[in-house]
Amino acid sequence: MAKGVDAYAPLTKVLPCEVIGFEPVAPECEKLARMNVSGRTYLPYFIGDGSVRTFYECNRTMTSSLFEPNTPLLAKFHNLENLTRVVKTSSVQTKRLDDIPETAGVDFLKLDVQGAELLVLSGAQSRLKDVLVVHTEVEFVPLYKGQPLFADIDAFLRAHGFAFHTMALTGRSFKPLMVKGNINAPINQRLWGDAVYVRDFMALDRLAPVALLKLAAMCHENYGSHDLAGVALQEYDRRMGTGLQMEYLQALCREPSATNSEAKQP
Repeated sequence: MAKGVDAYAPLTKVLPCEVIGFEPVAPECEKLARMNVSGRTYLPYFIGDGSVRTFYECNRTMTSSLFEPNTPLLAKFHNLENLTRVVKTSSVQTKRLDDIPETAGVDFLKLDVQGAELLVLSGAQSRLKDVLVVHTEVEFVPLYKGQPLFADIDAFLRAHGFAFHTMALTGRSFKPLMVKGNINAPINQRLWGDAVYVRDFMALDRLAPVALLKLAAMCHENYGSHDLAGVALQEYDRRMGTGLQMEYLQALCREPSATNSEAKQP
């Protein structure tokens, strides 16, 4: 996924989608609203588990969090601590996704809330029953004090009927070493990433036919996961007596860029 590109952007280009976003920092939310992008609504809520929390507003909006930055750890790496300095704290009331009417029937859930992902998920257990794909940021070390880590997110989502699908990892190098003068390039230490979970592909028979089509579209457009898209279409065909999987596979064969050369070898 290109930097600065929404994870769901490829899907919104080819299919009608309604995007509901949340930005609790008022000036940032107003900026998003002023863009007036069709099909997108932004709400100024702190999303979490419904509890009252402390909000740590940082010198960069993107690093603000419901968890306090772990400054001693951040300071060991290039270009982290300087971007995560607390400038203001405030007591805030979080809202559960389950309690926000606009989120009813959500199919795709994208989370990037600086360590508070598990808070959001725990407040969305009803909404998760409809969700087909969860694309969430995860951390492997506590960038924020007391935050849940990847293992906690993984266990929660598996317990709620999701299977791990794919992940993109990133990190930083420990000071003072640097990779060719690039302060953002890691050597081996991975610190965070984006993890993608899908409805358990061993239980697709539990999904409604329209959900199978939606899952196939998301896998194809967002992630290039043509194999899993085909599996979803196979279950749809079994249920509906159609031949979409074969049509899809034939279409892929006509588009060499859709699959790599190894996938075409017997």
